[in-house]
Amino acid sequence: MFKGYLALILHAHLPYVRHPEYEEFLEEMWLYEAITETYIPFVSAFEKLVNEGVDFRVSMSITPPLVSMLSDELLQNRYLRHLDKLIELAAKEIDRTRWESQFNRLAHMYYDRFTDARRLFEETYGRNLINAFKKFQQQGKLEILTCAATHGFLPCLNVNESAVRAQIRVAVGHYEKHFGQPPAGIWLPECGYYPGLDRILKEAGIKYFVTEAHGILHASPRPKFGVFAPIFCPSGVAAFGRDMESSKQVWSAVEGYPGDYNYRDFYRDVGFDLDFEYVRPYIQPDGIRVFTGVKYYKITGKTDQKEPYDRDRAIEKAAEHAGNFMFNRERQVEYLESVMGRKPILVAPYDAELFGHWWFEGPDWLYYLLKKIHYDQKVVKLTTPSEYLRENPTNQVTTPSMSSWGYKGYSEVWLEGSNDWIYRHLHKAAERMTELARTNGNPNHLTQRALNQAARELLLSQSSDWAFIMKVGAMDAYARKRTVDHLLRFARLYHEIKAGYIDEGHLSHIESLDNIFPDIHYSLYS
Repeated sequence: MFKGYLALILHAHLPYVRHPEYEEFLEEMWLYEAITETYIPFVSAFEKLVNEGVDFRVSMSITPPLVSMLSDELLQNRYLRHLDKLIELAAKEIDRTRWESQFNRLAHMYYDRFTDARRLFEETYGRNLINAFKKFQQQGKLEILTCAATHGFLPCLNVNESAVRAQIRVAVGHYEKHFGQPPAGIWLPECGYYPGLDRILKEAGIKYFVTEAHGILHASPRPKFGVFAPIFCPSGVAAFGRDMESSKQVWSAVEGYPGDYNYRDFYRDVGFDLDFEYVRPYIQPDGIRVFTGVKYYKITGKTDQKEPYDRDRAIEKAAEHAGNFMFNRERQVEYLESVMGRKPILVAPYDAELFGHWWFEGPDWLYYLLKKIHYDQKVVKLTTPSEYLRENPTNQVTTPSMSSWGYKGYSEVWLEGSNDWIYRHLHKAAERMTELARTNGNPNHLTQRALNQAARELLLSQSSDWAFIMKVGAMDAYARKRTVDHLLRFARLYHEIKAGYIDEGHLSHIESLDNIFPDIHYSLYS
């Protein structure tokens, strides 16, 4: 008889980056890398488990920007072009390393991985990985959560409730379009919650959300079971809090599994290590060196003298760490059940891109963990938040506190010296969007197109990714440009709509650039 539950929740998100005006664009690489290194390995692991008859449960939020990019024909075609280059590079590496047995085996591994990825992407799932994740959800193995429309950090947008409501309702409609059913749960961007947000979630039909531990621990009144049971907000929406112990074992590169010296080193890549002319066809056209994904060294230790990566040893470590994680959860659940008097739930949320991209062996670890939990123990039951609520419908009613899972736990990452300038513009734009929606009840076709595009530009400007990138200082010029570009496009549309003259040529141009949410309707803001 099992004594408690484990809910593994993966947050799959990338900012909306699509630049048809350029033949190649550096930041689009974020998507291509994630597809090859994270999303396809997840799909392969889930397929393998299903074929082996393993009953598993995983939850995964797939944000609307990511769904849109994975479903976009332009980006699908560009990804195949990117993959073909990697296959060509791996074939060249097989020849270059033919006298170096350790590296040659790895070159063969990369060639096989890239060719398998191409087969799965193009032939099995018709270039759209949403088809894969949708299939696993229909099989009852995967529960897919939504997120806010453009991953806007909602505690900093709630000056205008219409802006928050639009972020939620656009996301729900987008989810229904792509997955054929309404979402039960939502991953709040950056786990950002503020009291009263649950009421807006309730209006949109959301049943639960995921939040940071102190959002639950500081709830009022204080939850009896801490983060080891969900709470119901006054609206009736459930909140699940992160278990810090299980998260730290995986998340921390210092204390967690990803830092093991046997795992592959992320930073040693042939795109930087090899002769420029040799790698030139596989880096950026302007000569900027980038990661190719072909990496030959293991972490080794705190040294620049890296040793060759041993794939077999790394896989053994992944299986060992999966067993260790399972053992620790068993002991944790046994203790909690003995003191709580009910079966606890351990909620373990992670950024999906940690697995495979940063931690190369992460998808293998997940595969072994799910398989071991199925075969090797009877203490912990894998579950999803929806499944848990069906089995445990009675929970304490209390109000979570404002919180996020960012640095220091509140809003500092998205509201500080490097990025605070954006909010007066975002709030003014939201105010103007609400004004436009309320004063244009029966527009002609061209005006309606402009109103809908204004809503898209506002949503894209609100992405939390831009503020985050400004904060960390990597690619911050791009983040500032994206914020300003969307706000300027919105401002021009606003003034044209108010003046009753819309430049259709300009409107068509920005519709082709920022084509997310084709079914959006501006009246959401009214």
